[in-house]
Amino acid sequence: MTASHQLVPRLLALSIVGVIVQTAAVAQLPIAGASADLSPLLVMAVGLLCGSLAGGCFGFGVGLLVDIVSIQTLGVSSLVLLGVGYAAGRLREARDPEGTLVPLAAGALATLLFSVGFALMQFLLGAASPVGWALVRQTLATLVVNALIALPVYALVRRWLLAALPEDRRRRRRRTYTTGGLSPLSRS
Repeated sequence: MTASHQLVPRLLALSIVGVIVQTAAVAQLPIAGASADLSPLLVMAVGLLCGSLAGGCFGFGVGLLVDIVSIQTLGVSSLVLLGVGYAAGRLREARDPEGTLVPLAAGALATLLFSVGFALMQFLLGAASPVGWALVRQTLATLVVNALIALPVYALVRRWLLAALPEDRRRRRRRTYTTGGLSPLSRS
């Protein structure tokens, strides 16, 4: 199997394991009044590693699994996580971020987008949801907890997907003149 053919099964396994770990373990451990949410972090990591199309599709699939497992309105998490994955993928395609702390900032932003988007969608659908200071406090606590675990989650996802990721031409092009030879532009 080539690397591109290995990507879809790896993403499928990552989504299933991620949703199971989220619902069975992580959601049961409240920290400072809120529990961590792995779904926006997983979607952000896939978007940063694979691009906007894979990030959006992965976000939709993870959102659908989250909606099914937590028995809530189908499509709400899917729609919001689709946007989160697409945005993370566009960040990769437009800026090609390589900094060490980029996953931390992107994880915090993905968590904020997911929390606000999910609350907004629930409000627009007319579901009874607590809108007030309790929601703001819980969102901020989840944002802090997710920002703290964003780097390890990104590292695990990167390690899991690294063998299946296609070679990026932009990164290969940057490495070509690091051998110490002269640049073709400086030859006379």
